[in-house]
Amino acid sequence: MNAKTLYWLIRREFWEHRGGFIWAPVITGIVFLVLNMMGIVSGEVLGARHGFHFGPLEGQDLAAKIQSLDVHQMQQVGSALDLAMLSSSFLISVVFAFVVFFYCLGALYDDRRDRSILFWKSLPVSDSATVLSKVIAAVLIAPVIVVICGVLTGIAMLLLFTLTLSFHGVSMWSLLVLAHPFQMVGFLIGSIPLYLLWALPTVGWLMLCSSWAKAKPFLWAVVIPVALGVMISWFNLLGSAGFKSNWYWREIVARVLFSVFPGGWLHDSAAQHLGDNPENIGNFFNLSNSYAVLAAPDIWIGAVAGIAMLVGAVWFRRWRDEG
Repeated sequence: MNAKTLYWLIRREFWEHRGGFIWAPVITGIVFLVLNMMGIVSGEVLGARHGFHFGPLEGQDLAAKIQSLDVHQMQQVGSALDLAMLSSSFLISVVFAFVVFFYCLGALYDDRRDRSILFWKSLPVSDSATVLSKVIAAVLIAPVIVVICGVLTGIAMLLLFTLTLSFHGVSMWSLLVLAHPFQMVGFLIGSIPLYLLWALPTVGWLMLCSSWAKAKPFLWAVVIPVALGVMISWFNLLGSAGFKSNWYWREIVARVLFSVFPGGWLHDSAAQHLGDNPENIGNFFNLSNSYAVLAAPDIWIGAVAGIAMLVGAVWFRRWRDEG
């Protein structure tokens, strides 16, 4: 496979879908900041209306408390600022997950529906290269844009609140140095390979349906696993099923429909590092803890299944040209 060809195929995906890959996270970040600004303005108006004043005296008390913080308390403050900064990344990631879901669902179907597949097949580009470029664009390149937008939005949010408090005589600038923006960027960027492995079952299933379905790929992608789940649950209710329906809904339906939502692999890590000691937030944002999930067979089984479905998507794209 020619690397230059793959590069231009990926660029093509961003040209055609820049609204979802680029503008969706940017606009979401702007909306997030606008909502925070509206909340600040509402607080100022309600405070003035009810005579609530947050002035220099409180600021002096806060400054004294800041000076009295020990190392452990400063780490807790830094972790709290990191969480506040990541709150914007969470919202942008949710929007991004929906973008990836519907992008994968229409990635191969839309070419057949508008008959542009005939043009692309006339070029010296293989079906495997086309499918691979779509996977790379969706779960490797686009997440970088999400990380950048999320972190910049989070930093802007912290600066917005700090500036607001400074107008009330409360200086929070010294607290901002306790945050770890570079560590958060490293954590998010370093988690992208894990996201690729985790999202493969959903990406593979959606692209398989996109390549195979003659019409309404969304209906097929959702109805097939859900209908099977309903049947298994019904047999469970009758006491004649060979395995529990809870396992099917958790390990099959959730994995083939919702794995494009980032962070699903962090569930066990969160329970381990935050369950017994909620204050130990810093260890949670440690890549070594995140990559510990690679020791579990589930993520590899899902990845293999996703690759197998992508192979099926390539096969159907090769032989199914009709709209």
